[in-house]
Amino acid sequence: MRVKLLLLTGGGLLAATTGALASGFQVNLTGTKNVGMGSTGTGLYLDAASQYYNPGAFAFAPTGLQLGGNLAIPRISFRPNIGDQGQRTLQNTNVFPFSGFVGFGPKEGKWRLGLGAYTPFGSELHYQQGWEGRYSLTDITLQSVFVQATAAYAITPFLSIGGGLVWSAFGQVNLQRDLPIQSASGSGPAHATLTGNADKKFGYNLGIMIKPSDKFSIGLSYRSAIDQTVSDGNVALSGVPASVASNFTATGFSTTLALPDVYSIGLGIRPTDKLTIALDANYVRWSRYQQLTFNYTGGVLGGSTSTVSQRQYLDAVALRAGLQYKVSDGLWLRGGAFYDFHCVKDGFVTPETPDADRIGLSAGLTYEFANRFGLDASFLFEDFMQRSQDQAALVANGTTDRVAGTYKTTIVVPGVGLHFNF
Repeated sequence: MRVKLLLLTGGGLLAATTGALASGFQVNLTGTKNVGMGSTGTGLYLDAASQYYNPGAFAFAPTGLQLGGNLAIPRISFRPNIGDQGQRTLQNTNVFPFSGFVGFGPKEGKWRLGLGAYTPFGSELHYQQGWEGRYSLTDITLQSVFVQATAAYAITPFLSIGGGLVWSAFGQVNLQRDLPIQSASGSGPAHATLTGNADKKFGYNLGIMIKPSDKFSIGLSYRSAIDQTVSDGNVALSGVPASVASNFTATGFSTTLALPDVYSIGLGIRPTDKLTIALDANYVRWSRYQQLTFNYTGGVLGGSTSTVSQRQYLDAVALRAGLQYKVSDGLWLRGGAFYDFHCVKDGFVTPETPDADRIGLSAGLTYEFANRFGLDASFLFEDFMQRSQDQAALVANGTTDRVAGTYKTTIVVPGVGLHFNF
């Protein structure tokens, strides 16, 4: 029975809540200065946000406190392959990802200790009532907070290493969809809501920086995978008629999602005292995510005690470039760009994550007072390539739990931050 599709679409939801770092459910809004430079940061050190991008580079970063927030404004449209071919526009809701870091250590010393918190995702989407994919998804809300403790040490003036312990401190999901059966009242389809809190898990982040001179640096970092588990999720059904109620007795679910690990390499180039150029590449092992299994508790859904959804993700690469120019002692200007390759294969695109190749353009600035207190600002625009899939591809791949059609997405993200140098 098609009701089993209720939880199959939850795979993308859970992935987003755990903060994947590239393609798929990418957000990358950590560190206001870094965002202004195309989210680069592996091969250079701007501030305490180096804890996130490369713990090894953190050994050379200035000590201080920084807080930053963003307003993410997504716009997603969908055009079905059948029917009147009209465009469906989402009731998009703005979200507010944030990050904050503090770094301690002697100003001219060899070591740094730091602590950070960040939201590696943030999303809320509401599709139009009655849209073609309503049996896959109608509404989705995601919330998450990660915490990281970091230590770094400069072995020599030219070589440093660092590591961070990452804790998925908070993750919450809410997924809703219509069911392909008429409600008991006859006013429309029955409805299902899936909610859950992700179990707290630990991962790690390692990095190294080689700095042959003040003009050039190279960084390498590795962020571990964190398999996320919802062990006590809740299933709430409304409008299910008595004639089929025996097939809808589940009250909960559990599932484990394999998230990717991330390898990054970056260069920092300083042709002059005023100009800094950054180049980054991220390799994300999305191929760990091949399928998702849900086990139901308290009964059955559609007569089943478990379901399996095929994902078959591919490894993905993101290429980034950024620059910073020091206009005066208190003013810095930034710009950046990136190209992020999709990880979702044709015929596997889901409504909650209409993944596609994307281009990003960013800008930013810092204005600092008395070398201690400063205001940071950033602006990011992401344009996703148009992504289409037809019903034949869905049938061939066994992915008819999603909908045929064409997606188009853009995201605008202004950001602002404050920093204080110790």
